[in-house]
Amino acid sequence: MHYRTDEPLPFERDPFSAIVSPRPIAWISTRGRDGRENLAPYSFFNAVAYDPPQIVVASVGRKPDREQGKDTLSLARESGVFCVNIAGYEDREALNQSSAPYPQATDEAALLGLATAPCHAIECSRLLHAPASLECRLLNVIELEGPSNFLMLARVEVVHLRDECLTPEGRFDVCRYRPLTRLGYQDFASIDQVFTMKRPKA
Repeated sequence: MHYRTDEPLPFERDPFSAIVSPRPIAWISTRGRDGRENLAPYSFFNAVAYDPPQIVVASVGRKPDREQGKDTLSLARESGVFCVNIAGYEDREALNQSSAPYPQATDEAALLGLATAPCHAIECSRLLHAPASLECRLLNVIELEGPSNFLMLARVEVVHLRDECLTPEGRFDVCRYRPLTRLGYQDFASIDQVFTMKRPKA
């Protein structure tokens, strides 16, 4: 079968996010000019360049207590920075709870009892227990087609790695924390098995 995206769906639920999956999750911490902290997960997220390292995060939808978008987008625009924390399987309940539409003054990390630490290069907190955290400086916000769709492009300035996620050879081992990934509908998955294939030569 097939369907056109500009016509009524032939399904009760849109399968688009199930098709483009699994997707990594950016558990983003931000801080406003007033010092208030925010934490929220975003699954339209990925790395897009190595040198310098750059990432993209899409903010879709909006909150009634924000002029545009959600808390993360507003605070990142205000401060020019944000921190992407990577979540493991053990974080699944807290990550899901942090996605609730709390009032903008809510500090989700404090509410959920998650320990934080200062970032090194940016004025923002990071999750202390995260397997990895990326301190990011916002480069651009692109307004996408459709209501309340925005793409944030950022440069990674500092990378934090949890020591027990590193092998003695210095390899970041994802199986040591089982990255949490987003599927479609209300589904998630975690990665606990990997395999290697060498890139072929022409």
